[in-house]
Amino acid sequence: MTSSTNPDPRLAAICDLSVPAARDAVGRHEYDGAVQDLSPDGVRRGLAALGGPAGTAPYPDPHDEAHAAAAEEALRVRFGELELHRTNPLWHIENLDLSGYDRRYAPEPERAAARTAQLRHWPDAVDAAIESLDRVPAALAGATLPLARGLAAFLDPTGGPVHAAAGRAHARLLTHLERAAADGPPAAALGGPALARLLGAAEACTVDLTVISARVDAERDRLRALLAESLRRVDPEAPPADTVRALQADHPEADGLPAEFAALVDETVAWTARLDLVPDHDVEVVVEPMPASQRRSAAGLFAAAPDEPDAPASFRVTLPDTGWNRAERDQWLAGAFNRTLMPNMAVHEVAPGHASHFRALRRATSAVRRTLHSEAFIEGWAHYCEELALEQGFRDGDPRVAVAVAQDALRRVTRFACAIGLHTGAMTLADAEARFTEDVALAGPAARHEAERGLFDPTYGRYTWGKFAILDLRARAEARWGGAFSLRRFHRALFDLGAPPLGLLPTALERG
Repeated sequence: MTSSTNPDPRLAAICDLSVPAARDAVGRHEYDGAVQDLSPDGVRRGLAALGGPAGTAPYPDPHDEAHAAAAEEALRVRFGELELHRTNPLWHIENLDLSGYDRRYAPEPERAAARTAQLRHWPDAVDAAIESLDRVPAALAGATLPLARGLAAFLDPTGGPVHAAAGRAHARLLTHLERAAADGPPAAALGGPALARLLGAAEACTVDLTVISARVDAERDRLRALLAESLRRVDPEAPPADTVRALQADHPEADGLPAEFAALVDETVAWTARLDLVPDHDVEVVVEPMPASQRRSAAGLFAAAPDEPDAPASFRVTLPDTGWNRAERDQWLAGAFNRTLMPNMAVHEVAPGHASHFRALRRATSAVRRTLHSEAFIEGWAHYCEELALEQGFRDGDPRVAVAVAQDALRRVTRFACAIGLHTGAMTLADAEARFTEDVALAGPAARHEAERGLFDPTYGRYTWGKFAILDLRARAEARWGGAFSLRRFHRALFDLGAPPLGLLPTALERG
């Protein structure tokens, strides 16, 4: 368990309640080898420290002050009002995760020592998890068990006493979650008001789920129309379902994925620089397999954090599970990694998406902006970039680009619909799985994976929500700036704010 040495007491208190993010996304390596105290008493102490000592002055920049206040409010809602550390095992799984040490932010011996030090804390962290996780719904326990089991990838049976003790602790955690999966409460829904609070607190805004749901439904209709029109352009004679199946069938084998993605990285970086869409073009990315404990996502970009030495980013892809049969492997590759979708994934993860944005985050001008990151902005930006690429003629009008944009956007808008449905009680897990099959053409483990994610990651609609906010602001910028508007100016104004809460985006208009 740890306390930050950050000289800013407000940021230190926020980081102490967000240890994995502070270490891995921000680069606060005073947390190396440490775990967050997620025991009930530890969380109460952390919440009491928010805001800094009595008399702590507001930040001089009003935007930074509002940004920090939103981060504090989000933690109060997450751990105080909703007590998610008592119901959602994901917080504890991420607390144990060691995959951040795979990033090349320091020499390997230093990172190896930090891995071992954190493993030493696994028994205490698991004890805290078992104490806190006293009301885990059965479905939520079942959905997170594969992630918890994936932590075994960090254990070496020949690693000596530290690994042996960590292994025994890991087994205790699995037993606790297996018991919850069998005997836990049946209802996993947060409830509509709780979901609205969870979403809005982090983004410095008030959320009306009815209004958002209506926009989500309208976006679903727009994307379906875009998909239908694009599929006709790919093959005017074939039924759309046949064209989708043909495009999905064109996928690499698992062992060929890294090389194909490496070529796409080069393509998207060069295209973004040629159009000068973002402020920074010094993007360097390597492609690697996703660690077992991070397999809840099909792909992810892991970049050098703002407070770390510079290093290439890692674009990680989730390969088929070795336990799946041939049909399940093919379903996963067809749904997640066909050659129609892969270029769009590179736009999202690399350029002008996450990798480009993370270059700007490293250059943010205040500690608040380097340290506090809105996930809805981060993911919304990368999702916005997909349609931006379509608008700007990526791949010279190839209709498969539009197919991919529509399909991936349907996946993201379906996530938002399912998050709202699952947590308001309007959908069952089976309903959500069926929705992914109907709207996104996913089947088997791919559809099940997406539906279950909505249980333990209730904010995974952030991709679509963030995209909406950026598009709305861009329309306001075009009207306000008139002939002085350019995409590069607008994007620079956004990046100058780091990764701001969605409710604070209008600062970009005032300062851009």
